[in-house]
Amino acid sequence: MSDPMMDTPSPHPDLNRNRLPTLFEVLSRQTLAPVDLFSFYIYMRDQQRSVDYLDFWLDVSQHMSLCRHYVRELRRSVLIETPELEKHGSKRSSYILDHIGDMNDPSGPSTNLNPDEKIKDQHLSAYLRSDNGNGVGNGNGNGNNHSPQSSLGSQSNFRGSGDRPSNGTDRERPPRPSFMTNGSPGRTDSNSPAHTVARADIRASAEKILYTFLLPGSEREIILPQGILTDITTSIEEEGRDDPEVFDAAKDYTFQAMERDAFPGFLRAKALGNLVPPSSFLRLCLGLLGLFGAFWAGFACILLDKPKHIRCWLILPFTIGVYALSSQQYSIDPVLALAGLSEYTFMNWSRIREPYIRKLMNKRAMMVLFFTVLIGVCLIVLFIFVPGHRL
Repeated sequence: MSDPMMDTPSPHPDLNRNRLPTLFEVLSRQTLAPVDLFSFYIYMRDQQRSVDYLDFWLDVSQHMSLCRHYVRELRRSVLIETPELEKHGSKRSSYILDHIGDMNDPSGPSTNLNPDEKIKDQHLSAYLRSDNGNGVGNGNGNGNNHSPQSSLGSQSNFRGSGDRPSNGTDRERPPRPSFMTNGSPGRTDSNSPAHTVARADIRASAEKILYTFLLPGSEREIILPQGILTDITTSIEEEGRDDPEVFDAAKDYTFQAMERDAFPGFLRAKALGNLVPPSSFLRLCLGLLGLFGAFWAGFACILLDKPKHIRCWLILPFTIGVYALSSQQYSIDPVLALAGLSEYTFMNWSRIREPYIRKLMNKRAMMVLFFTVLIGVCLIVLFIFVPGHRL
């Protein structure tokens, strides 16, 4: 049965892509099922068992969107109302704010950014550092005594990957709400909050990431090089920084780790197959059971010299056994693949909407179906037409 949430298309899918997608395209929601961000999250949670790394990357990206939303609102207020920065005498901050550029670019690893995007991100971080130093909009004025438990950013308005369900297991954690919907009409991008962002919210967001993923013994600690952890901890807790540049090294390291260790397996599972491991195991058991019954009945018919019209019943167990074992071997159910269905959790199916993946899956399904029919026909003909010999 197809989940209605899976029928929601990505905000900016590329329907003309004639190749497999990259990890950055998946993370930036430029792909469709079964290689979309929802499917990658399920894969990381259920098969790779390293969803904390993906949640960290998504939370850092959401932090970047939060910062952009804050600066965008502030720049709009400068253009429409009284320039608040001039009141504080920060001409340098005003200059950075005016030259910060478009804030709608997708956030990704710094290695994937072009020079213009890097300059925009640097201007954004430079402004936030200047703004933080001047205490503009900061709820407590110093940035070092802020408690994430008491901040708006750590409450339900900024519910992120650090919030576990009551049973506390990774396998049962629901997918993040941020990419299960496309946002509301009032949002400026898919990750922007619906309410006005305060300066303290950015601080709370940065601390939430630190306390959830990075500090030793944290709730969902991820493994990063010690130098990166030290730099982030020092920047946030001692220097009072909360700009996106603080997390650049960790975000790049996490992206490269997912691209190297998890993404190739995800493409093999979703672009070349349409079954999850429990379904493959079920087909293995069904196939072995079907072939055992077929061979037992076949030899019984031969040794008892049964007529051919009775032996024709062997078509059923041989077909089931060969089909199930072929599906398990190639991790693809050819009939369901030709019907345009892909399994994202056990017995839950979604439509294959990525055009290139649909073509690739159809070719692979036809190949598997051809070999299944060929092997099945050979076995059936052998056991139906071989001469009987009653013992």
